[in-house]
Amino acid sequence: MPLSRWSVAEITREAIERGLVASIGDTTVWRWLSEDAIRPWAHRTWIFPRALDFQERAGRVLDLYEGIWKGKPLAPTDCILSTDEKTSIQARKRLHATLPPAAGRPMRVEHEYERAGAWAYFAAWDVRNARIHGRCEEKTGIDPFMRLVDQVMRLKAYRSARRVFWIMDNGSSHRGDRSDQRLQARWPNIIPVHTPVHASWLNQVEIFFSIIQRKVLDPNDFSSLDELKELLLGFQKHYEAAAEPFQWKFTRRNLKTLLDKISARSEIGPRQAAA
Repeated sequence: MPLSRWSVAEITREAIERGLVASIGDTTVWRWLSEDAIRPWAHRTWIFPRALDFQERAGRVLDLYEGIWKGKPLAPTDCILSTDEKTSIQARKRLHATLPPAAGRPMRVEHEYERAGAWAYFAAWDVRNARIHGRCEEKTGIDPFMRLVDQVMRLKAYRSARRVFWIMDNGSSHRGDRSDQRLQARWPNIIPVHTPVHASWLNQVEIFFSIIQRKVLDPNDFSSLDELKELLLGFQKHYEAAAEPFQWKFTRRNLKTLLDKISARSEIGPRQAAA
């Protein structure tokens, strides 16, 4: 069929044309599919884990979330920071003023806009203490990232800690052994922990970024970069006032179950799996 996704109407028509049923309504098909949790009209993208050491590197991050490092419990004074950058956050100045909501009418935001510039937002989420540290930079890179590191590590709680684990992905701002050496040369109590490739979902700061997206950046209506920066940094304080550590429930055991399932499906192949 020349279709990448099926609608309910197309499924209904095909079932009748194939003689599976003499007649059937769209509502009945919709109900059957909903009861079976099958929705052919929906799709989601995902990234296949391809790093050879995916399980071990991901497992180290998950152990930290459970308060364990190399098989031993963390000390109460050990700190865990989850860090990344949200790139190219545009300030979009709408061509017509946004209209506030009124009775029976939602807020109205003009579709067209002028670009007023963009920030790269660097952030570090304190996993154990629910604190967020962030800054706006004109662009990403090693120097902007190190400015975030210095901003955080100068605080007494981290400067005096015996170990400060920095969980990060493999972005160009903090990739590889040279990045680890750079961090530890400046702050010897830092222990860099890199997620494997295609595992940004393991980095808790991404949860905070999703909150920022919903509560600050959507809809995007800012008259200037200064206004956008003021709101981003102001939201940090607002969020911390009621923040609690994220209730992370995915463990190393769950990871093994997931990877075993993916491996089994890969060995079976798509046609056999469908059968």
